[in-house]
Amino acid sequence: MKSINRTIEHLKPSGIRKYFDLANAMEGVISLGVGEPDFDTPWHISAKAVESFEEGHTHYTANRGLIALRRQIANYYRNRYGIAYDPDSEILVTVGGSEAVDLCCRTLINPGDEVIVLDPNYVAYEPAILMAGGVPVRIPLTQEHDFKLLPEDLERAITEKTKAIIVNFPSNPTGGVMTREDYARLVPILKESGIYIISDEIYSELVFAGEFCSPASFDEIRDQVLVINGFSKAFAMTGWRLGYLLSNPELSEQLTKVHQFVIMSAPTAAQYAAIEALEHGMPDIAGMCKEYEARRNLICARLNRMGLTTNVPNGTFYVFANITSSGLSSDEFCVRLLEEQKVAIVPGTAFGESGEGFVRISYATSMEDIKEACARIDAFLKTLHND
Repeated sequence: MKSINRTIEHLKPSGIRKYFDLANAMEGVISLGVGEPDFDTPWHISAKAVESFEEGHTHYTANRGLIALRRQIANYYRNRYGIAYDPDSEILVTVGGSEAVDLCCRTLINPGDEVIVLDPNYVAYEPAILMAGGVPVRIPLTQEHDFKLLPEDLERAITEKTKAIIVNFPSNPTGGVMTREDYARLVPILKESGIYIISDEIYSELVFAGEFCSPASFDEIRDQVLVINGFSKAFAMTGWRLGYLLSNPELSEQLTKVHQFVIMSAPTAAQYAAIEALEHGMPDIAGMCKEYEARRNLICARLNRMGLTTNVPNGTFYVFANITSSGLSSDEFCVRLLEEQKVAIVPGTAFGESGEGFVRISYATSMEDIKEACARIDAFLKTLHND
């Protein structure tokens, strides 16, 4: 047999899957590793999908998605974040945020182009860059600076080969958030460089204090920004696989070209559900966000009392706990915790080299499970101190 694409052959599997597979093979495991809401999709949203079936809406939509949905997305970004996008020419509905990441990379990157990623970062970014023939360039983020992107680090990373940067705030895995003031310090650098900014805003609704800020809200760089968002995290719609991509008309035309050949259109029933989510689902978000905040407060307090230094994240449903006091590597910590106490979390190294010494813990699970998991982590740490 002939060889396959070398880039694919050399891609490493997701560092998260190892722990899911181990946990699934054991009984009595409490999983704090899954990056999805534990809430079911609110029924009024699901009911609209059922209604769409009953009304015979089982055919392809326009490549860009239902115009009614695109108008709702435009209204949402204008009313919520003060950013205007034309539903006819600047909005593309995708199969989850994951397709949007892939579309951005395949549309923007020529072989050898450099794309800056923040380290640690979401596991899909670097593979998407590599599969498009690009070269990932990492900027390490630090706990000391709340895992924010600093202007001096950005300026140092940009070269003549830099095509784009991928930012994700609120961040998976750190929970870090960039304020408007933080972004304002980056805007002159981004404007002068002319690079594209791929802004993954999937956690935009999960901010606990202050307001979410998108880099697209700065007029000076608005046309350089490609915004990725979707319904998975905010509306508890992970299984519906629906996202969207916002960009200037010229870019959107090219992105849609790739989408139409690879996908055709996003799932029709999911689009009808998403219209309902944007029209009537904001109270659902508020309720879930309030519960996440209570869980965050509990888990951060417990982890810090155990000596696992943990910044209190201002967004997402993750904490990025510093486990260096344990004397174990991130991978050793997670393997032993799973084997000895049946708690599944994810090593920071699954998200990049700068994740060494950290673990990602998801609090998208019940308060009862969080309390029991914390008790087990505490017991695990005590056994380490007795070794």
